[in-house]
Amino acid sequence: VPGGKLTEGHSYAGMPALIERLVLLGDLPQGTPSGSVYDATVVAGVKSFQQRHGLEPDGVLGKGTLDQLNTRPIDRIRQIQISMERLRWTPLIEGERRIVVNVPEFMLRAYHIRNQKIENLIEMKVIVGKSFDTSTPLFDGAVSKIEFSPYWNVPISISRKELIPRLRRNPSYLQSQGFEFVTQSGVSQSVSEANLNAVLNGQARIRQRPGPKNSLGDIKFIFPNNDAIYLHHTPSTQLFNRTRRDLSHGCIRVEEPVRLAQFVLEKQPEWTASAIEKAMTAKKSKTINVLEPVPVVLGYSTVVVKNNKIYFFPDIYGQDKILDNAIKKVAASRNIPPAS
Repeated sequence: VPGGKLTEGHSYAGMPALIERLVLLGDLPQGTPSGSVYDATVVAGVKSFQQRHGLEPDGVLGKGTLDQLNTRPIDRIRQIQISMERLRWTPLIEGERRIVVNVPEFMLRAYHIRNQKIENLIEMKVIVGKSFDTSTPLFDGAVSKIEFSPYWNVPISISRKELIPRLRRNPSYLQSQGFEFVTQSGVSQSVSEANLNAVLNGQARIRQRPGPKNSLGDIKFIFPNNDAIYLHHTPSTQLFNRTRRDLSHGCIRVEEPVRLAQFVLEKQPEWTASAIEKAMTAKKSKTINVLEPVPVVLGYSTVVVKNNKIYFFPDIYGQDKILDNAIKKVAASRNIPPAS
């Protein structure tokens, strides 16, 4: 695109090819007239395409959108094959209720299975781990506890890399953000070298008290796992407006925690929406057991079919690439010709 970005109302020599491509992909209706101006009709087609490819649906034709438009059909077929192969060995959880997070889609779905059909589907946005060194692990488990107004026990890696350097620069940050030291002799709010060194040496930890600034928000959904991953809310709700949401340290932030808590606690009718909200804003930590733990799967599929449309998402953790290479190695060892 000349100048890097094409916006509505401008002429573009590649418009006939763009319209043809969008018609073939189903983002513009058959018979859309070809022209040279990037008009509202074509903008709507580009927005539809962007939405199906994990891009910001702004209707601006730039490098990211062009790269996706120019992806070869054979590469899309391979992406579908890889996603189907991964689904084949993703745990199929049993039970009437389930929660499924599709990490590259940044979406959580909670639903019932009755007569082999999905019912009462809840969908919400999630924020997952950064795609570099804090990626969200993939596994299955069950939500067995909910903690209202939780403390946040800061992981030692975050204390070392981020929090302690910040406290050395600005000791008042401890008080302003509601942090405190938990030492062998009790709780302390003194930013002393002794306390900082005790954390670095593993003899103390830092936690954040319940309240509006708490990084976990006001609720935490606990499913035992080896990676200390859980679902939680967040005070930074504006981040849910982003299209790409790999922003956390690895845990999963949920957009609608009250709805999710109602779903998890539906067998405990005393936990109405107002009772949940009251416990979330109590500023006093309270953990309850879920009478019937709800199975949860953290899955990874860069291809999803929704409303009879196919969606492709970025391979944020490079998992498709790893699986593709593994399949090719196995095929080579068995002298199987590659898929064409």
